[in-house]
Parts: sequence; C-alpha cells; structure tokens
Amino acid sequence: MRIERLYRYPVKGLTAESLEEVELTAGETIPHDRRFALAQGDAPFDETEPRFLPKQNFACMMKNGKVVLVRAAFDPRARTLALAADGHPPLSAPTDTPDGKAALGEWLIRFLGDEARHGVNPDGSARPPRFTEAPGHAFTDQVKKGVSLINLASLEALEKAIGRRLDPLRFRANIYFSGLPAWAEHEWVGQELLVGGARLSVFKRTVRCPATQVNLKTGERDCDVPHLLMEHFGHKDLGIHATVAEDGRVSVGDALEPV
Repeated sequence: MRIERLYRYPVKGLTAESLEEVELTAGETIPHDRRFALAQGDAPFDETEPRFLPKQNFACMMKNGKVVLVRAAFDPRARTLALAADGHPPLSAPTDTPDGKAALGEWLIRFLGDEARHGVNPDGSARPPRFTEAPGHAFTDQVKKGVSLINLASLEALEKAIGRRLDPLRFRANIYFSGLPAWAEHEWVGQELLVGGARLSVFKRTVRCPATQVNLKTGERDCDVPHLLMEHFGHKDLGIHATVAEDGRVSVGDALEPV
C-alpha cells in the first residue's frame, strides 16, 4: 500500500491544496487543515472559547454547494488568502488582521448571496457571517482532530457499480492511497497504522453526507452518493478517520502498514 495523494483544506468548504509531504503532530490535523471558516451569522461559534460545531454552522458543501466554485489559495508564510470565482473580482488579503478577515468575509458573503445567513446580536442588531479562526482549533467534521483517508479501490468499486467517474476530491480526504482491496479499510477501525514516519489510530468509518452530491466543476448536485452507496453496498461509508498517535513525516509515495 502506498500514498498516492496528500491534501489539506485551509478554509472549510473551499479548495483542496495538494502537498508532496507533511509533518504530522500527535493529536493534531495536517498543518493548516480546516484552519479557517466562514461562520454563518446564526452560528453559536465563539472564538474565545472554540468548540466543535456541526458543519451546517459554516459555509460548507453540504449546505452551500456553490462554494466549490471558489478558487482559494492560502500562503502560510505570508499569512494571506487569495479568493477568486467567475463573475467576482479576485481578492488577496491577510488572514491575521481584523481588516483582512473582514475583507475575506465580505467577499464570501457577496459570493454566497442568499445563502449567507445573518443572525441577531444580544442588542438586537444584525450579525452577519464572519471569516474566522481560533488558535488551536480546526473546523473539522469530527469532534476528534485527525486525518481522513480514502482507499482508491473502494472509490473505484463505487464508480464501477454506478457506471460513472467521480472526482476523488468530492470526498475531501487528506490521504488517498492504493494497494488494498475495496472496503478492506473498514476492518482497520480500532487498529493503528504506520503511515510514512507517523503512526495513526483509526477510530471510525466515514459516513458520507450530501456534500458528496456536489459536482466540483458546476456546483450542482448531480449524484446522490450516500443513496448509491446504500443501494449497492448496504452502507453509506467511504473512507476512514484516524487520529495522529505519533509524530512523523508523511510523503506521497510512502507506505501504509497496519500494526
């Protein structure tokens, strides 16, 4: 088994960024993965006391399929984020200043239009969505920080069953790997893996939600992946989630090995 692709997703719901190698730290995500999010105005997210909230509190593919049309690029050294989409003027702004965050939030609000939800402040004033981060917090879909993996053979089995190709990035995994029979990764739950120089602990299968219905080129829902998984395989799972149990460097081409 070997790693074929590595990705991070700096802004929840937005563009994947391909990596050649990454240094994993125990108890953490891939660096900068889901570091930022557009919190909807009615989301009870508090940057001073960050906690896990379900994905629908943020701009995300499950609720806002059109976000896949935003082209985003994060530069962690310069601490800037560039945003672009057809019909919208591009923006590059710092992520570490109030003005930069405000500009990024306003751009995304304009892009989302009616899908940008406003809330109400305690004083009765409107509370718009906001581009946000909280040190040490990751806007993942799991309470536990970690990484997600997809067995490319399982994806190929789904594609064969439904008679069409699917962009692997519909599934927004961090690690895509080959060399294992389809669905055999489900047996890894409760086990540890050596992945490159790191050790992972697999804690659950990934249940697929309506986010995977979205075509990444059009932003339209064109394939009911959860329904098709249930129809053909009797479950809605594709992929696994793992925590990082031991630090280590992971690169494209590295081996995976259950221990």
